[in-house]
Amino acid sequence: MFRKGPDTVEFGKLRKRLIRQVRQALDDFAMVRPGDRWLVCLSGGKDSYTLLALLLDLKWRGMLPVDLLACNLDQAQPGFPAEILPNYLTELGVPHRIERQDTYSIVTSKIEPSKTYCALCSRLRRGHLYRIAREEGCQAVVLGHHREDILETFFLNLFHGGKLASMPPKLLNEEGDRLVLRPLAYAAEDDIARFATAMQFPIIPCDLCGSQEGLQRNVVKQMLADWEKQTPGRKEIMLRALGKANPSHLLDRNLFDFGSLAGQR
Repeated sequence: MFRKGPDTVEFGKLRKRLIRQVRQALDDFAMVRPGDRWLVCLSGGKDSYTLLALLLDLKWRGMLPVDLLACNLDQAQPGFPAEILPNYLTELGVPHRIERQDTYSIVTSKIEPSKTYCALCSRLRRGHLYRIAREEGCQAVVLGHHREDILETFFLNLFHGGKLASMPPKLLNEEGDRLVLRPLAYAAEDDIARFATAMQFPIIPCDLCGSQEGLQRNVVKQMLADWEKQTPGRKEIMLRALGKANPSHLLDRNLFDFGSLAGQR
């Protein structure tokens, strides 16, 4: 998979940094159970290609004792080049499964074009991926969400959901039988974009949610980009903050017993 990657010092440093960040996430959140099988979800975008490449790299180095099965859920979007991913994975010799399910028609029939498709699209897609994981004997569904996805979700929940929540790097699905893992949790989107360009991945654009303008996530993305431009390193600080919650300094009475606090009389 790395045969098209440039043989430069700069690319070597980028590759090492991403590998280090993935290993850190795997360790910090106890993602790896030797002998497990992972369903690595590919959309055809830069994030999922990078995820697969780094996991294969770790496996080649003997640092990831799990089996990997790449999976693409073809959602029957008009004009989707269905041959790109299976041809690419077959050429590389990567075990994979391509599943076609027309979730596109369901989403577009139920959601007005002016509304956000993401929530329903994601829910339908996730249901199929859990089913495929069960059918293939995979204990975990592995997704390519990165640092910016986690921060954007946090601020969307803060501004629009009225709660402090984000995308955890590891969670158990509602049925309680499959793990959801996000090994790119510490990786910056800009690094992933540079890596994907250098690797010459055959990127497939999303013509569903990617075609909608003015989404709240785009607004938050731009806000974070502006903050990072004004104060470089702010995104990294915010990500670290998500791992250092102090319940006694918040307002959630379910997380901290404020009634037990009493000073001297």
